[in-house]
Amino acid sequence: MSMKTIVVSAIALSAAAFASTSVAAEATASAGGTVIKPIAIAKAADLAFGKFAPGAGGSVTVSTSGARTATGVILSTVGSSPTAAKFDVTGEADATYSIAIAPSANLADTATTPNTMALATFSDLTAGNAVTGNVTSGTLTAGAQSVYVGGKLTVGATQAAGTYSGNVKVTVEYN
Repeated sequence: MSMKTIVVSAIALSAAAFASTSVAAEATASAGGTVIKPIAIAKAADLAFGKFAPGAGGSVTVSTSGARTATGVILSTVGSSPTAAKFDVTGEADATYSIAIAPSANLADTATTPNTMALATFSDLTAGNAVTGNVTSGTLTAGAQSVYVGGKLTVGATQAAGTYSGNVKVTVEYN
């Protein structure tokens, strides 16, 4: 074989090798994410029932607007400033979130064997004078919204005099 034939054969074999080999292809996708503001809640006002006497026993109710009513209980206006609890929720604008209010509890005094009164709570997002039901979700319009919590105390006819206290716990979480 001549040198020319060897070179032509080598070129032909190389061309055949390239013709049968596929060429690699690739593409790239971008990756990203957005970190949003954490949801937060802060107490702005406590739930206050004001002063009252047990009378025949019954209940004292403070609506989500702070209006106070009673059945069988004698309300005192002296030194009484009833208010609904208010919680301010903040976070990402227009985000929706869930609201959970801890089950109702008892208010207790500081006696060695504490005296108690049963507390039932209810809530809304507008301070709309609600006295039943609980709101379970909200929307952070402009990144903020308030949750108002009212309550109903059950007062015994022989309820011991004293200052009673307890907690109202509200938990919020992004949906």
